[in-house]
Amino acid sequence: MNAIDNETKFVLAHLFVDKRTKKKCYEFLKQIKDSCYKQILEVFKKEKHKKVEDRKLIEFTCDKFANYKTAFMKLFGRVCKLNFGVPIACKKFNLEHNNNPIERYNGKIKDRIKSIRSGFKSFDDAKCFMDLRRTIYNYVNPHQELNGKTPAEMAEINLKLGRNKLLNLIRFIATSDIPRS
Repeated sequence: MNAIDNETKFVLAHLFVDKRTKKKCYEFLKQIKDSCYKQILEVFKKEKHKKVEDRKLIEFTCDKFANYKTAFMKLFGRVCKLNFGVPIACKKFNLEHNNNPIERYNGKIKDRIKSIRSGFKSFDDAKCFMDLRRTIYNYVNPHQELNGKTPAEMAEINLKLGRNKLLNLIRFIATSDIPRS
């Protein structure tokens, strides 16, 4: 499961799962709440005095998988909007909301996994691969749609990584006081 900001293309959350159960969907969306809820509440506080239909709240877009809706309502139901049931090919049909960025990201992951001939030895190996993939996507690789910027740069997360982004990111993490799990 992955969540991408539509404007910055930053991967907000991801969870590698065997099955998309209600519990796993809740755990996945809880990652977003833990990292972004302060910003979400700021938007809600600015909009809450307006009529419900006139509020410009942060919006989540997802496919028709019901467990997403259940978890969303539990975590964000009052402070965000949910565009539920968006088809994959919606951009082709000129619909307002789309999940094309996440489908593209998922497709690239599938392509990369196919090229790993031996596959993963364990679930933990696959999880580590996904964690690394997310970090490289957000902080290292420039994005064509973002005019050569990384999603982190578009989200104004400026770590000043310079030209050799991966090496400098490794150095940054090695010398920072970030708690590691």
